[in-house]
Amino acid sequence: MSDTIFLPEGALIHTEQNLKNISSQNALRDAMENELIVEGEVLLCDSSHNLTVDLNGHIGIIPRAEAALGIEEGITRDIAVISRVGKPVACIIRGIDNENGKISLYLSRVAAQKKALRQLMTKTVSGDILPARVTHLEPFGAFVDIGCGNISLIGIEAISVSRISHPCNRFRVGDEIFSVVTGMDFDKSRIFLSHRELLGTWEENAARFEVGQTVRGIVRGIEEYGIFIELSPNLSGLAEFRPDVKTGDCVSVFIKSILPDKMKIKLIIIDVFREKTERLITPSDYFITSGHIDVWRYSPEECTRKEIVSVFK
Repeated sequence: MSDTIFLPEGALIHTEQNLKNISSQNALRDAMENELIVEGEVLLCDSSHNLTVDLNGHIGIIPRAEAALGIEEGITRDIAVISRVGKPVACIIRGIDNENGKISLYLSRVAAQKKALRQLMTKTVSGDILPARVTHLEPFGAFVDIGCGNISLIGIEAISVSRISHPCNRFRVGDEIFSVVTGMDFDKSRIFLSHRELLGTWEENAARFEVGQTVRGIVRGIEEYGIFIELSPNLSGLAEFRPDVKTGDCVSVFIKSILPDKMKIKLIIIDVFREKTERLITPSDYFITSGHIDVWRYSPEECTRKEIVSVFK
């Protein structure tokens, strides 16, 4: 992967470099000539869906056609433009006017998105780790910004090994996370992502626990033969069925045994807390946050009953 990384929208706005690039008329002209990506806050979306942007006190306009990739073609809905009000926006300066000492800027968000997307499509390969920011959640997955407002999807099945009923069990809108590229569609300029490979293998997660400990967990699934309890995002154990337990309950559990050859953790429920506590991803949950991975094997070598492996080509 190239050393140049285009960060999710909002990552630059308060940085020293961004403020320097928009600090004066000369700085703005340099940024325009070098096609630098700068960020400002959207103040207004008018009735024609043109955006007014504040760049460190300098006012710029992003015409509707330049406000979102795909908006002109009808691929992107206008809500993608309207919803930028009050939020940071990445853009490239296309023109500067100076009338009576007052600077006005012509900006393009589409140009920034195309620049980032071109880099992502030509320099990124399967297995590369990308920073991302969660933009919205649906029952089927989490949409994330992987650079300058370019959106990709992490399907619910790729969020973690432990089963979850909804992406909100893991993420909140605005969360800064990491993702791994699983494939690309060059014809449609799409990048496919996963997340579970960054949260550790079964052994790495199990190493955080010991037989005889009593720990907290979240009930993620209930079957006649037992209750699946999440101990960490990529690790669950099984406890005996109890009729008073519901999906989403927070419980305390005694760790009875840890069996790598069967990839099982046997638990005993000690107590059930009536409030529901959805466990979210924290920085300490990540085992990988940068670089590249070729192969990820979740299951222990000695486990022959089930193999969980991701191969990145």
